[in-house]
Amino acid sequence: GMVLKDGVKMSKSKGNVVSPAEIISKYGADTARLFILFAAPPERDLEWNDQGVEGCFRFLNRVWRLVASYQAKVKATEPTNDAFSSADKELRRLIHATIKKVTEDVGERFNLNTAISTIMEMVNGLYHYRDSVSLDAQNLGLVKKGLKSLVLLLAPFAPHISEELWESLGEAFSVHKNKWPKYDPASLEMDEVNVVVQVNGKLRDKIDVPRGIEQSELKDKVLAEPKIAKYLEGKQIIKVIIVPEKLVNIVIK
Repeated sequence: GMVLKDGVKMSKSKGNVVSPAEIISKYGADTARLFILFAAPPERDLEWNDQGVEGCFRFLNRVWRLVASYQAKVKATEPTNDAFSSADKELRRLIHATIKKVTEDVGERFNLNTAISTIMEMVNGLYHYRDSVSLDAQNLGLVKKGLKSLVLLLAPFAPHISEELWESLGEAFSVHKNKWPKYDPASLEMDEVNVVVQVNGKLRDKIDVPRGIEQSELKDKVLAEPKIAKYLEGKQIIKVIIVPEKLVNIVIK
């Protein structure tokens, strides 16, 4: 696709060209590269946006601050398979889901913009874990796994900052000589599933239940939900249709 500015194709004759040297001088080469890859898929037109450039710059700074906040804590830490808390499990799932999505976006679909968006969501998740779980309860081995995966995934899009971050985590030169991370399918499984609850085919609620819950237990749990109970008052239950771990439909008259 073409590069546009204010809806018009960039060209010297129109005098609307943005100098890469100016962008690199102000924000760095990684920001310029990241914005171009993030702004649009390769086959579509790219609308140049100064705010978008600044947004990519802020994102890279967020990544830098995140790694810096953990640098001393995780440098000598090794990944662990000890018991995980619910927050640990959610972070582990996020790490492996991100690796899976970015791998597929880059290697199979060439959707570089969505790959970068997924990496941004991973950074948000790592910040959420850092800020919501007390330090003494955090699984630093898992955090290190997340940070290393983050830097490896970011490296093709922002190679210079990734090299610096890789070294700051105590890893050997160079990040670009390391293997692409692999995801663990088992880590993508969630302990709970979200079940849709309908009454006469109309959506009335959604509830989280343990994976593998027995149908009788699921039925009792749904019927006891206050949001559902009000629709059943004075009604006769004809049958309860259950699609395991997906849907419960209560038929009444």
